[in-house]
Amino acid sequence: MIREARDEDWPGIWPIVHDVVTEQETFPYDPAMSERDARRAWLLAPPARVVVALDGDRVTGTANMYANRPGPGSHVASGSLMVAKEARGTGVGRALATDLIAWARRSGFAAIQFNAVVEVNVAAIRLYESLGFVTLGTAPGAFRHPSAGDVGLRIMWLDLR
Repeated sequence: MIREARDEDWPGIWPIVHDVVTEQETFPYDPAMSERDARRAWLLAPPARVVVALDGDRVTGTANMYANRPGPGSHVASGSLMVAKEARGTGVGRALATDLIAWARRSGFAAIQFNAVVEVNVAAIRLYESLGFVTLGTAPGAFRHPSAGDVGLRIMWLDLR
């Protein structure tokens, strides 16, 4: 089940954000990010939207979604998705991505742009491509992966028109 995140969901969201950020494999966030900074960065105020994926009462994933840029870029959506370690490969990411796409359509966005999909995050790339995203380009060596070294960051795009 996907629903809007509430303040009381943060204790379930924080371990997911912390794990993903400290793994340093899929998100270009500072691994030393404090919980306070993570909360401020993740729980965005409206008109942005933040959701949680739930298995019963347990938070298994989270996503935030927003206009990619202000002003002349505000017709393009963006977002970030994170899935708990124990829930990876179970469809949580697909549910979150599908929800993000539905939100962007309902909100009247012309497209969705993911700005920094780590090139070796094959599961995310396959998921996004299966939902119609294409890679517009890759910034070579823009991400320092802990085991693969410097790898590219993809810009991925889904046209909603």
